Amino acid sequence: MFRPDDPLAPREPVFEEPWQAQVLAMADSLVQAGRISASDWADALGTELARAEAAGRPDTTATYYVAALAALENLATQATAITAEDLATRKAEWTRAYEATPHGQPVTLASAKTNSPPEH
Repeated sequence: MFRPDDPLAPREPVFEEPWQAQVLAMADSLVQAGRISASDWADALGTELARAEAAGRPDTTATYYVAALAALENLATQATAITAEDLATRKAEWTRAYEATPHGQPVTLASAKTNSPPEH
């Protein structure tokens, strides 16, 4: 339970966006299910953070979670039957669904098919 008078409680939100929490939750789920080890996760995340640093990306929360997502995607393709092509296809489907969904409506993959903008 959160107590505002707790000196160890975070003073700022830990996550800036829901997807950031989801990335860490999915990584934890893979560890808990025995699909990857905690050290696999740490190594993959460290590798992605080193890549970000080498590319000159700023040391920010956003950079951290983009690296965490890349690490999760890499581990998922190694530890499951999911391929990099599967991930790319699914990302494209969600992008089309998001773009085709009217404002205020929930985004679903069906939206990508039923509300697709006309082809030019």
